[in-house]
Amino acid sequence: MAAVGEEKSDGLTSSGVHDYNGPGDAETGPVILPAGWKFKKYGFLPHYASPPFQLGLVAVVCFLCPGMFNAVNGLGGAGQLNAKTSDNSNTAVYSTFSVVGFFAGTFANRLGIKLTLSLGGFGYFLYIASYLCYNHTANEGFVIFAGALLGVCAGLLWTAQGAIMMSYPSEGSKGRYISWFWMVFNLGAVIGALIPLGENIHSKAGNVNDGTYIGFMVLTFLGAALAWCLVDAQKVIRKDGSHVILMKHPSWRSEFLGLYETFITDTWIVLLFPMFFASNWFYAYQFNDVNGARFNIRTRALNNILYWTSQIIGAYAFGYALDFGKVSRSMRAKGLWVVLAIITMAIWGGGYAWQKKYTRAQTSAVDYVTMDWTDSGYVGPMFLYMFYGFYDAAWQTSVYWIMGALTNNGRKLANFAGFYKGIQSAGEAVAFRIDALKAPFMNEFASNWGLLMGSLLIAAPLIWLKVPDTVPLEEDLKFSDETIEEVAPTHAPHEINEKA
Repeated sequence: MAAVGEEKSDGLTSSGVHDYNGPGDAETGPVILPAGWKFKKYGFLPHYASPPFQLGLVAVVCFLCPGMFNAVNGLGGAGQLNAKTSDNSNTAVYSTFSVVGFFAGTFANRLGIKLTLSLGGFGYFLYIASYLCYNHTANEGFVIFAGALLGVCAGLLWTAQGAIMMSYPSEGSKGRYISWFWMVFNLGAVIGALIPLGENIHSKAGNVNDGTYIGFMVLTFLGAALAWCLVDAQKVIRKDGSHVILMKHPSWRSEFLGLYETFITDTWIVLLFPMFFASNWFYAYQFNDVNGARFNIRTRALNNILYWTSQIIGAYAFGYALDFGKVSRSMRAKGLWVVLAIITMAIWGGGYAWQKKYTRAQTSAVDYVTMDWTDSGYVGPMFLYMFYGFYDAAWQTSVYWIMGALTNNGRKLANFAGFYKGIQSAGEAVAFRIDALKAPFMNEFASNWGLLMGSLLIAAPLIWLKVPDTVPLEEDLKFSDETIEEVAPTHAPHEINEKA
């Protein structure tokens, strides 16, 4: 960074850089930022190339792309009367996602954030367009093809997103960054779910109309375009003046080698793989076998809104709790494991009581009458479905926080995110295939509960023994070609909690 000049004019030093004194900077002195609009503060907003602003843009991209995907699939069967086509398409999504996602950290590191996210966003647009086509042609092949292509695109998008969310914030802010992202992202699903509710509020039919899909297509297209508004990761500067740790000159060879090196240096990460595998396994059951099987279209739309709203609450609660600075990070990790074990038993125990009330054979009968929100007995399953949403956000936020606690290196975290999304998608592909084969509802429920508790037990040694209170900068730089001078804070080297 350039040194501060002696003369200043309009916030610029004689060296042509901004003298930035943002909120909280008074204790540690000024941070020197390059000249240009990307590094200038406007009112209460952080500068454009700051971690909070960039994460906000990424959250809006995911709000418009995966958020709309979640809204469509949350209807059960992607809004279709029969969930078979949706199950087969989602199997294709998560099959290709699992392969591409596992290696996507390499692609994100090599291609850059903007291109990776934009390519990912296009897949969501085509996926929803395929259901509009299906409404008129019943072309299941196109829906499955769109699903397979989406898997490739989603692997790229989610890996880039995960790397940003875990590597851009300082150590003491990672929980909040994860919660901010998850809240905005799921707000997309909430607003997206309002579309089918508004379109079908007076309908008790089984599938949604064309206007619903068209609305989703417009939003996903905007999300793919918005990705180009991001700045390159090398230009992101934190509140304390530090930079994201990356490779300055990545090549395909260096990034594929980096994938291998991640396993060598962080072998313990494999203990999280079962948690990755279980993290979306329950979607097929919750969307199709609870919401899709038991409720009519307008009630499914309402349940969808409540599910994603509960995710916002769950992300907020867990994200902020995980950044509670008065308790050491290693102790917070232990407490997190205990809380996850308790809510897994409590929420899924309630789910067991509900699942005992119906079977797949009953809901598949021609004369079966689905439940409406006006029916007596609706309140109980409504709250269960809300707790399912809360639990999903709690699990996802926790897994991201644990990975982010192991390193601050953006290159390594991109690989971690790829492992997470790849293995997560493999589990989801299997789950949707099992559902497409019409497995008994109780069997699917039991697989969810068992996988979640079993994966927590396997991850316990890492969570209890390997989460450090802090990671030294020298340790993070071992996986990079950058130097301390290029990435170190320009403030005194103590923790600064970034706030938007």
